[in-house]
Formats: sequence, C-alpha cells, structure tokens
Amino acid sequence: MKNWKKIKEDLIYFLKTEVEKAGLKKVTVGLSGGLDSAVVAILCKEAFGENLNCVLMPSQFSSKSSTEHALEVCEKFDIKYEIISIEPMVSGFIKNMDEDKLRIGNFSARMRMSVLYDVSSREKSLVVGTSNRSEILLGYGTIFGDTACAINPIGEIYKSDEFEFARFLGVPESILNKAPSADLWEGQSDEEELGHSYKEMDDLLKVMIDENKSKEELLKLGFEEEFINKISYRVKANAFKGKLPTIAKIRWN
Repeated sequence: MKNWKKIKEDLIYFLKTEVEKAGLKKVTVGLSGGLDSAVVAILCKEAFGENLNCVLMPSQFSSKSSTEHALEVCEKFDIKYEIISIEPMVSGFIKNMDEDKLRIGNFSARMRMSVLYDVSSREKSLVVGTSNRSEILLGYGTIFGDTACAINPIGEIYKSDEFEFARFLGVPESILNKAPSADLWEGQSDEEELGHSYKEMDDLLKVMIDENKSKEELLKLGFEEEFINKISYRVKANAFKGKLPTIAKIRWN
C-alpha cells in the first residue's frame, strides 16, 4: 500500500513551487471526464483554489458521458470551468483526413492543446499536464497534443496504481468504474488499442524500466517473449515523444 497522503502532499508542493518559479499564480487544466485529468484537477484545486481554471473541450466525436463525468468532478470539488467545443475546428479540416480515425484523433488532441494554451495566455497561467507514466513510456499520447504542458504532477504514477490514488482523492465512482479512454472517437478504448490491460503492461514496465531487468531476467520472471518484444519496441519507438526537439550541433571552425 503506497503512502498516498504523503504523495498527495508532495505533488501539491511540486505544483505550488513550479508555478511560483514561473512567476505565476494560476493554472489551466483540460478536463476530459477521464481518470487522469480528474486526479490532476483535484490536486490543482487543493493547491490553487480559485486560481484553477478547467476547460472542457468536446468534439463531435466525444461521448456524452465524458462531459457529464467532467462536470461531476467540477460540481463535487467546486471547480471553476468553461466549455469550449472544438467541433468547428475539426469540421473545418476533417475533409482532408480521409476518415482516418487516428489522424482525426491526433488532430483533435492538437486542437485541444491550442485551446488550452490560448486560455492559459488569457488567464496568465501555466498549462498542467495529465499524462501518467504508463502513457508516457508507451508513447500513448499525441505529441504537441495531449502531451503538451508546462508541468506534470502525475508523470511518475503508473496508470494501474493511479486508480488507488484516485479513490483516495475522492474521484467519482462513475469515472473509476469506466474503461480508460482518450475519447478520441465514440467507443474508443485505450486497452483495446494497446492490446493489453494497463495492469499487464505496468507489471512489465516496472521491472523492465524501473528495475532495468534484462530480457533473460524478464523471461525468468514469467513474461512471454512476444509480449516483452512488443512492449520494448513500443517504448523505444516512442521515446522521441518525451524529448525536446533535437538540435543539430554545428562546427563553426
């Protein structure tokens, strides 16, 4: 059992310290109705009170429950929010995307990022990220989309552990009990797309990444070779998403 009380205190301290370093007092969070953004919004509410502004950004492809669950969080924790639909932005470009769900989903994520940063500019605030460690390692996010932020309080928490933390924080049961989804299109499921449950993937990632176990050691621990290869490839192939752009080194002499 992790000491979630201490972790909560540390994360609130992190949030307050980083925002103060930036010379700001306010934060902006995109609230999707999912677990990650609910956890971050609750932490930010405790850290900043009325200086938190949450933004709900539904599109024509969002599920109705997403907005309902986001509003449930706002009501329960008395969080200030606004709703800005990205439907007009997506509609204006969708004819160019050949009905490709992935491209539409990525484009939608980047439109949400644009809205968040515009709101943060208006509010003179920092954008707080909502990507967990599992998503970051697996590259399960849109670069310059939902991964874009100034600071991220939950980037070291694995998704399978986050449910316990969310329950500790009081996240509504409606969110705790639904399948994880980026809500990029109706019926979209993270675990269906990834091909495994977060628990299965996290169990491997914890020993493969955090404990730096070799493939031979992972096999001895009972992980299947095909699964190890698949997750290992995904981590390596998506590592670029977590880095700043690589700048060429120039020899001036």
